[in-house]
Amino acid sequence: MRSAFPSGDPGRAPRRGAAITALALGLVLAAPAGALSAWAGLSAAYLPKALAVFGAGVALVLATLPAGHPHARFGPANQVTLARLALAALLAGLLGERVAPLVAWVVVVVGACAAVLDALDGPLARRTGLASAFGARFDMETDAVLMLALATLAWQLGKAGPWILLAGLLRYLFVGAGRLRRWLERPLPPSTRRKTACVVQIVALVVCLAPIVPHPASAAIAGGALALLVYSFAADVAWLRRHARVPLLEAAR
Repeated sequence: MRSAFPSGDPGRAPRRGAAITALALGLVLAAPAGALSAWAGLSAAYLPKALAVFGAGVALVLATLPAGHPHARFGPANQVTLARLALAALLAGLLGERVAPLVAWVVVVVGACAAVLDALDGPLARRTGLASAFGARFDMETDAVLMLALATLAWQLGKAGPWILLAGLLRYLFVGAGRLRRWLERPLPPSTRRKTACVVQIVALVVCLAPIVPHPASAAIAGGALALLVYSFAADVAWLRRHARVPLLEAAR
C-alpha cells in the first residue's frame, strides 16, 4: 500500500514546513527587534534574548511535532501559532530592559496582535481539516509563554505587584504538579470557560500595560482577570480529582 506521505516519513514534510516557516519568521522577527532596539536605546542583549526565546520554542515544535500531528503538512493554523510565538518572543526580550512609555505602547500593540491571532488558529485548523493534538497543545503553550511575558512586564513596569507573576506561572505549576500527582495529567474535556479565562487574562494584561492606565486601575484589572484564571484552574483540578479513578473513555463522555 502506498504511504499517504510522499516521503514515507510521516513527520518529515510537516517538520520541513515548520522549519521553513520558523526561518522566515526568524528573519522577520530580527528586523523589527533590531529597529526597536536602536530606536528605544535597548541593550545589545535584546535581540539575542528575543531570538533565543523564539529558537527554544521552535526547537520544541520540531521535537514534538511528529507525535501529535498526523497530517502531511504543517498547516496554516500552526503557522499562525508560530507567528504568535514570534510576537511573544519580541515581548520576552524586553524583560530586564528599560522600557520607556513609548515602548510600552509597542508592547500593547504587539500583545494586541498576538491576542487577535489567537482567535484565528483554532477555526483555521478546523476549516482546513488539519486540527491535531499537537496544534491544540502548541496553541496552549504559546498562550502560556505570551501570558508569562506580559505578566512579568506588568510587574516590571509597576502596573501590578509580584503576585501578577502567578498568571504566567499557573500553567507551569499545573504541569509540574502533574509529575507528582499523575491524575492531574489526565486529558480534560473541551471547555469554553478555560479558553475564555485565558483570553480574558491576556487582554487584561495588554490593557493594564497601556501607559494611560494608572497603577490602581491596572492592578484591579489584572487582579480581576487573575481571579478568573485561578478559578478556571481550580475547576479543572476539581474535575480531574473527581474523575481520578474513572476509566479514561468513561471520563471523556
